[in-house]
Amino acid sequence: MTNSMMRKSFIALLGMLFSATLWAHGGAAGTDTDQCKFELEPEHWIHYTAYQPVAFPAEEFCGNLPNTDTLTQLVFDYQDVRYRNRAVEFEVTKEPEGKRVFFQAAKKHKSGTVVLKLANGVPEPGKYLIHITLKGATDADNLDAHMSFVAGKGMATSNASLFMYFLFALAGLYVLYLSHAGFKAKVDEILSKDKDV
Repeated sequence: MTNSMMRKSFIALLGMLFSATLWAHGGAAGTDTDQCKFELEPEHWIHYTAYQPVAFPAEEFCGNLPNTDTLTQLVFDYQDVRYRNRAVEFEVTKEPEGKRVFFQAAKKHKSGTVVLKLANGVPEPGKYLIHITLKGATDADNLDAHMSFVAGKGMATSNASLFMYFLFALAGLYVLYLSHAGFKAKVDEILSKDKDV
């Protein structure tokens, strides 16, 4: 009975670990919890991802960049084709003082993806603001969006990473339980005491 229950629990945990829905970007199916996007108009978005490829290869960031003074790439994807024919301007400022640390003049990006390279990243830890302006025929037709991020706070362990470590530790204990008779006997003894109580 106990072995069967432990096996079922382990299989359920593995199923959750490898579930595409659980690990999908933006959260659970049917919800929109993606914090890495700018709303230009109701239901029309630009998605944003940040990278620090020298310091953290293959890691994606959004609201928190771990380092300063390192190559930082800000990548923007238009999620609406109609914006690809409009020139867009980008600016990054240090807040609250509003000091400009990066600027790219307005131009069109037909592919729908824009990669901004901040060769030296941002100069100091703190809060920054990304300003995006899609240019219209007149200033009144411009669309503005803003998103803040914090730089220089170090690499935090995400809840998802902690959960994965927990699952791997649990899997390791289960393998030990199945392969080591002494450990199995001790666990079975503890479980039988709990059942008797």
